[in-house]
Amino acid sequence: MRPAVRVAAAVVAAVTSLHAFAWYALREQASPPNVPDRFASFSFAPYGRDANPDKGEGTTEAQIRADVAAVAPYTKAVRTYASTGGLENVARLASEKGLKTTVGAWLDENEDRNEREIANAVEAAKKNSNVVGIVVGNESILRAERTPEQLIQTIRRVKSQVNVPVTTGETWDVWLEHPELVSAVDYIAAHILPYWEGVPANEVVSRSIDIYNRLRAAFPGKRIVIAEFGWPSAGYNRDAAVPGELEQAEIVRTFAARADALGIDYNLIEAFDAPWKSFEGSVGQYWGVLDANRELKFPLSGPITPSTYTATAAIALLLGIAFSLPVFRFSRLTSSQAAVMVVAANIVGAWIATVADHWLTHYVVGGNKVTMVISLVLLVPLVVVMLYRVEELATIAFGPRPKRLLKPGATPSRAPKVSIHIPAYKEPPEMLKQTLDSVARLDWPNLECIVIINNTPDPVFWEPIEEHCKLLGERFKFLNLPKIAGFKAGALRVAMEHTAPDAEIIGIIDADYVVDQNWLRDLVPSFEDPTVGIVQAPQDHRDAGRSLMHEAMNTEYAGFFDIGMVQRNEQDAIVVHGTMCLMRRAAMVEAGDWSSDTICEDTDLGLSIIERGWKSHYTNERYGRGLLPDDFASFKKQRHRWAYGGMQIVKKHWRRLLPNASRLTSGQRREFAIGWVSWLGSESVGALVALLSLLWVPFVLGLGIAVPQRILTLPILFCFGIYVLHFAALYRLRVATTPVRMIGAAIAAMAVQFTVAKAVYDGFRYKDLAFARTAKGSWLSGAVRAFPALPEAVIGGGLLLSAIALRMTNWHDVVEINLFAAALAVQSLPFIAAAVIGWLEGSTLNEFATWRSLRARAVALLPGWARATPRPPAIAE
Repeated sequence: MRPAVRVAAAVVAAVTSLHAFAWYALREQASPPNVPDRFASFSFAPYGRDANPDKGEGTTEAQIRADVAAVAPYTKAVRTYASTGGLENVARLASEKGLKTTVGAWLDENEDRNEREIANAVEAAKKNSNVVGIVVGNESILRAERTPEQLIQTIRRVKSQVNVPVTTGETWDVWLEHPELVSAVDYIAAHILPYWEGVPANEVVSRSIDIYNRLRAAFPGKRIVIAEFGWPSAGYNRDAAVPGELEQAEIVRTFAARADALGIDYNLIEAFDAPWKSFEGSVGQYWGVLDANRELKFPLSGPITPSTYTATAAIALLLGIAFSLPVFRFSRLTSSQAAVMVVAANIVGAWIATVADHWLTHYVVGGNKVTMVISLVLLVPLVVVMLYRVEELATIAFGPRPKRLLKPGATPSRAPKVSIHIPAYKEPPEMLKQTLDSVARLDWPNLECIVIINNTPDPVFWEPIEEHCKLLGERFKFLNLPKIAGFKAGALRVAMEHTAPDAEIIGIIDADYVVDQNWLRDLVPSFEDPTVGIVQAPQDHRDAGRSLMHEAMNTEYAGFFDIGMVQRNEQDAIVVHGTMCLMRRAAMVEAGDWSSDTICEDTDLGLSIIERGWKSHYTNERYGRGLLPDDFASFKKQRHRWAYGGMQIVKKHWRRLLPNASRLTSGQRREFAIGWVSWLGSESVGALVALLSLLWVPFVLGLGIAVPQRILTLPILFCFGIYVLHFAALYRLRVATTPVRMIGAAIAAMAVQFTVAKAVYDGFRYKDLAFARTAKGSWLSGAVRAFPALPEAVIGGGLLLSAIALRMTNWHDVVEINLFAAALAVQSLPFIAAAVIGWLEGSTLNEFATWRSLRARAVALLPGWARATPRPPAIAE
């Protein structure tokens, strides 16, 4: 057994054991008093699971008879709320099981129905000896559908027709506020529901008994029935009132025992869960002692534990093991590295198990179903990306050092001819001259340089370059292609036709790159291995000191080349980019030369070469420095081109990533596939989730419905936390920068999320978009520019204001609303980052001179502060 396998097995076993112990330690248990006999009474709504009485649907005798049989073992009586739609048969059918019945007559603004309700209730009382009372109206005063005077008249009319006690159902405070109502009824039917008052679960029973005693003191000698008492088994909290399966069981059993001991008559709300009550707050569906399948939700004696806890824990453990299996593929592995990945795998396993448990134990209908289904579909790729980032973090922070990273220094045994190709499209001549001069200084005896000016008819751009090539000598070939198809790839294909026959290596650099004289001397020797097809050096820039924005851009680029590329190189799966790249001519020919199928022709060709089994090498040594995009709009345009080109490459190459479809190894296939998902998928899904969240806010803010569950919002916050940790830790470990520059890089990286998402959308919408040149060289410095981040500013502002509005209007401190608000705030950050850069670009605060001036003033006021603060970077000459 390989050492890495032994390490993986030991870590998986240890973490799984700790995971199992965590589930065991966190398992809740309650031991409330037993219910010695059946409950006194249940609120009884005999509707099938899929019925919706709120839409006028009635019930049948068969349904009533089945539901009476379901509750008969657990209660002595039932209470109905209406006497139409089939409910007029409840008393008769309940008598078959010996259950007493309190008949309800529903009152609302429909007077015709009200009369039928009253008539049916009176008839049921006259015909069925098991009827022990009539409740005329239910919270009619609380809902302002009846005045006390109107209700009293109706009660008196019913009393005159029956020989059973008559009352009405109201919350306990309504009885205290309307003593005239007490005089009109035969007994007080008080609703005491502490959940709606935000009472903590451990205070519910004592508070309810106190309210009962308060009513007794206020109305001595009057019979008092607690006509509604209960606690929901699921839903959102209301202030300190937290629903829950154990909380419901403990409260209901404790209350029943106390009520029996004190001789209090009561009715529990309710017999069955009611799935149709999806809009009655978040808890309307979960007040039943039995669930919608007519199964008892908790035992009436003995200790109580969550009914599905053990099964959920077992699934979480199995999924944790399954998601941990990738650690066994590592040929080199440290225990710390494995532990981080396995812990993350178990966290994901626990989350998926919890989501499955929620789906199976909750009534996910209506808006909640829409929210959950869409959220889960979008969260899955985010979780995959999160695991990938954790793996990368663990590998870099705790794993072995990279072993494939090319470290130049070999002495070449020969000097194969290198042909350097420089495509240029409307490039500033002085900038391109600097590039050509640097090529002329290269320390390599056998090279040629081909400059290809394409689709640039204006002689202002190409005539100075033609003259400069003549000055540099015969090694420099000048090609002017006024009209050629295929964008940059088309120009490079022509360059290949003019390449010297004996050139073995093709070097590609952008028109703005000044190369180090040792570039070829250090890297060409790698091609002495005949299987090597590509040697790639990183991009870098020489004008980061132009502004704060440019500094942030440059540091953001550095992260890709010092972190991502180094790790991908370990699997020989680098992303080829079209500058500072050396390719074996034979490999290029075998791969089909430059293709115009995509606007990222460099990455396309590089992947084609690797697919054919050629090796690639990467060094993170800087051998060339170019120019950054002139402005934020150009930065976004460049990122859009890369992402759109990436989509084209995915559509072109995805079949070759399948097993046995090319010569790619499993590690290469994995890196390319997950790499595309990690970049394109996470950014586009993240932006889509933000937009959908924003669209959902009115439903939550205005209607108070379908608030996303915490199992859906917590992953967003968790993934963001992983992103921050991943970014900060890897920049600290791999990128030579300062904390302030790292923050700038993070802002720059977030600022293009919407741009990448739009590119992905465009990739599905458009087959071919034109190649867009990135403006460099300050040719637009005097132009008046529009604000470059208006869509992001609008979306980010909407998300942030929505988060604030939700938090400020969360009157009952519902945890889910607070988490949703936090998720909205987090999702606003990439959009706000773009808006901040867009604003900063036109501000004097973007200039280092401003900060030097501010620092000078601070030094004058606080001399000691100067020694504690670093100087801003100097502006590049």
